[in-house]
Amino acid sequence: MLISILFAIACAPADTHPFSVHDMLAMNRISDAHVSPDGKHVLFTVRVTDVEANKGRTDLWMVDVDGTNLVQLTKDEANDSSGRWSSDGSAIWFLSTRSGNSQVWKHTLSTNADEQMTKFAIDVDGVMPFPDGKRLLLAMEVYPDAGREKQLAETAARDEAMSKSKIKARIYETLPIRHWDTWEDKKRSHVFAWTIGGGDPMDLMQGVDGDAPTKPFGGLEEVDISPDSSTVVYTCQLATRDMMWSTNLDLFSVPSDGGKSPTCLTTDNKATDTQPCFSPDGKTLAWLRMERPGYESDRLRIALMNMESGKMRVLTEGWDRSPSQLAWAADGSHLYTTADNFGQKALFTVDVSNGDIGMVVQQGTNDMVGLSGDRVVFAQDTLSSPTELFTCARDGTGVHAITNINADKVAAAKMGEYEQFMFTGAHGDNVWGYLLKPIDFDPAKKYPVAFLIHGGPQGSFGNHFHYRWNPQAYAGAGYAAVMIDFHASTGYGQKFVDAVNHDWGGAPYEDLMKGLDYALAQYKFLDGKHVCALGASFGGYMINWIEGQTDRFTCLVSHDGNLDERMAYYDTEELWFPEWEHGGVPWQNPDGFTKHNPIDFVKNWKTPMLVVHGGLDYRVVDTQGISTFTALQRKGVPSKLLYFPDENHWVQKPQNSILWHDTVIAWIDRWTKQGGGGDDHGVTPAGR
Repeated sequence: MLISILFAIACAPADTHPFSVHDMLAMNRISDAHVSPDGKHVLFTVRVTDVEANKGRTDLWMVDVDGTNLVQLTKDEANDSSGRWSSDGSAIWFLSTRSGNSQVWKHTLSTNADEQMTKFAIDVDGVMPFPDGKRLLLAMEVYPDAGREKQLAETAARDEAMSKSKIKARIYETLPIRHWDTWEDKKRSHVFAWTIGGGDPMDLMQGVDGDAPTKPFGGLEEVDISPDSSTVVYTCQLATRDMMWSTNLDLFSVPSDGGKSPTCLTTDNKATDTQPCFSPDGKTLAWLRMERPGYESDRLRIALMNMESGKMRVLTEGWDRSPSQLAWAADGSHLYTTADNFGQKALFTVDVSNGDIGMVVQQGTNDMVGLSGDRVVFAQDTLSSPTELFTCARDGTGVHAITNINADKVAAAKMGEYEQFMFTGAHGDNVWGYLLKPIDFDPAKKYPVAFLIHGGPQGSFGNHFHYRWNPQAYAGAGYAAVMIDFHASTGYGQKFVDAVNHDWGGAPYEDLMKGLDYALAQYKFLDGKHVCALGASFGGYMINWIEGQTDRFTCLVSHDGNLDERMAYYDTEELWFPEWEHGGVPWQNPDGFTKHNPIDFVKNWKTPMLVVHGGLDYRVVDTQGISTFTALQRKGVPSKLLYFPDENHWVQKPQNSILWHDTVIAWIDRWTKQGGGGDDHGVTPAGR
């Protein structure tokens, strides 16, 4: 069944060029937007990419909520980011590396002057002003056993001693030994209260062996301050023995003057509690809560707690979506939130009295920014546009763009038109997907297909402008792109997500094959004889699984994918993930790890494959990619290895990203447009 949702791309000017990785890198990336206290302005961060320097650089910008008076506030060559309004709106607190490390700076709007406010011995990782205007909440990494009086200095001294030591060996007695792309060093992220202009800040978590914000991706969305400035509530993962096979994040409350030790607010729940958010009157705390311990992809619910009585209630138990943000309406009557929803990330309202859900913005990938009177401010990107800022009425009408900083760059790059479709997949369920047409589309022609498979597996290839797996890069290279939100994908209800548990190569694989069959039958311009399947993370696993199950593809690209689920368990760091997905530990449930294991089907491998891996990937360890390439080479299957010793699970450095795209597109060109070729069996000597 075709869902007739066609999103047209605006007519391009005459001097255009095909979209490529260079256009992705050229886009200015808007993030971290905040509405001023008076509701008149929006502060945000813009990242620009310096390809020659091989890095990005960030600055602070501001625009009026009606879209006028766009101005760049900071212009230093260093990184300026994490801007937050002062309580009276007269200044902006931000982090800058101008002094050589990350410290707090202040930008005064009336004078347009910047002033360094902290000169601590260690980096400041996050800043949030207290409503009282007298203090700042700071996030910094310290050794929790360092003395209270000289904590920052002692932390810096230990770091310096280790960097100068000729002994680089590490000794561990417990997990974790490393996480994501970093070796464990026993430092913890703590939240501090600092009196502006005073001495050392006060650690509100003194002696706590735990991280707040959580690592590796937590930020100050995991912390909130009560409107009267008396209380800080933060999300923390304690460094317990079971932390690498537990998803138990808790909320802790602590007086902001440090007069008492932190109190856990969520002792009843052994699953995740995160993103605390005080109501405007400070009487109610909202947060996001899971219910199944050990499952990182359980549905998040919005929970509420009366801060006086401690009574808790779950507000959205009846809503089969997983909210990802929280923001209160000014009168406290409802909350704004976002959630994946049928291939979009939509913006919703939730009635605090009864949990009723209202749709505000349905299409695109949206993030809530804040309120300006009766207008909602939000950020949005789509498959054909990077993030820009918008406002709308509270019911979603009257959408108005307030930034358009990438307009010329978007207009100059030819992009493909896209549409969403639906078909009957595994278990007889409706499954959704996207088709992206190649640039300069001619319906009379046949086009090779880039079949993109998302990671997670609990994720989505939705209506989103991606900076690593952007389907427009394939449209610009002359391919039609097809993406399927197979069972496991978010935005279709928790039962759909849970269907992947213990069934990695089952329903998701069936959906992918049926989805491709549907697209080939529905869109006659797709060349079913020239299709390349590409995927990363779970998508890389799926490519390795596909290699042993079918020879329908012309070529394959496997990025950071597991070859052997058994060994991958012992290699990885977040053990809760394979334990949930495969039903326990491998020595007690070996069948769970061999049910759909790509390594057991290497005997069937014959399709040419490009293997990509990062040396700093501790989630899917690089030996999995090396083993995949070894198997392909030993069998004589045409293959190539692209290895990045300086990248983690993602490819983030600009020049590496260019090499990645050039190599991937050259690989699929070789097999779908040029008929293969190369050395006998495609076995390419190292370094060529």
